[in-house]
Amino acid sequence: ATFAGLTGHAVLTSLTEYPESVSPHTELGQWADAVVVAPATAATLARMAAGLSEDALSALVLATESPLIVAPAMHAEMWNNPATQRSIKSLIADGTHILGPADGALAGGDEGVGRMVEPDEILAAVDEILSGSLSGVAVLVTAGGTREPIDPVRFLGNRSSGLMGHEIADEAARRGASVVLITTSGLSCHHAIKRIDVETAQQMSAEVSTLLVDVAVMAAAVADFRPKHPASAKLSRADGPPVLVLEPTPDVLAGLAARENPPFLVGFAAETGSLERAVEKANSKGVDLMVANDVTAEGAGFGTSTNVVTIIDKEGGIDQWPLMTKREVAERLWDMVEHHISGRYPRSL
Repeated sequence: ATFAGLTGHAVLTSLTEYPESVSPHTELGQWADAVVVAPATAATLARMAAGLSEDALSALVLATESPLIVAPAMHAEMWNNPATQRSIKSLIADGTHILGPADGALAGGDEGVGRMVEPDEILAAVDEILSGSLSGVAVLVTAGGTREPIDPVRFLGNRSSGLMGHEIADEAARRGASVVLITTSGLSCHHAIKRIDVETAQQMSAEVSTLLVDVAVMAAAVADFRPKHPASAKLSRADGPPVLVLEPTPDVLAGLAARENPPFLVGFAAETGSLERAVEKANSKGVDLMVANDVTAEGAGFGTSTNVVTIIDKEGGIDQWPLMTKREVAERLWDMVEHHISGRYPRSL
């Protein structure tokens, strides 16, 4: 009665008893700009993750293509249960926005993780998702340094932490984009991001090849070469130094650029000293923008919270940016990308 009085509409509590529609879950699912489930119990999370539709709520969730925002609320033991965590991982993989839960007072006088986040936080998340400047734009970001196995223990890798790529992905999500992040890094990411964890260049290439996006920002430090014949067992020091025969890895960036209808493409070039090679890469790789940096410069490069980058566009223009935090670089980069793609996207809608 309270909800009906506030909204002026009948409240859907049963699929068979709703006077305003013969198919309420599909009609409401198509009508909604966003669907918010708050609070969401462990049972509700399990039904949504499994795609069940035996009640009004789960049927509505299954019938909508609008953003789904879920605020879990339950006792800490239920939240930490492996079954609940499997549900959460499945929902996140499907693009669901998970808010919380928070740490605080629970039912029965208990304390712990499981309290629903405050309504103001839920409202702010809905506003962010619906009103972002990149709303409706499909974005791919790659991050981190790949690891190419020598044997089951050792690998060829690089010093990339993945922070720059994660900041770029997070900023796109904050602006309302639908973001897929393919990463080798253990860093956390924005709750709205669909995250895919990989290790090798081959795995990253395989994941990228399945995606159709409007904008791709290839910030990962992808290995150029990998051992051709990685050992199946750990190499022994007693056998002496191994001879490693290397072969090229897939060129993930070039593969995207070669598509018949490529996305707006942003590449990254980590160099040491001169950035002349980055200019050559910008021309040869077919990117719209190339973000280049000298990883030996103070305050730039791998493992730092700041960066100094130079932006090279496809017309040969060069824009040198001052020392900034990596989040500031991400914000400024998306400002530039939005300027370039204005009027072109969302192509995916």
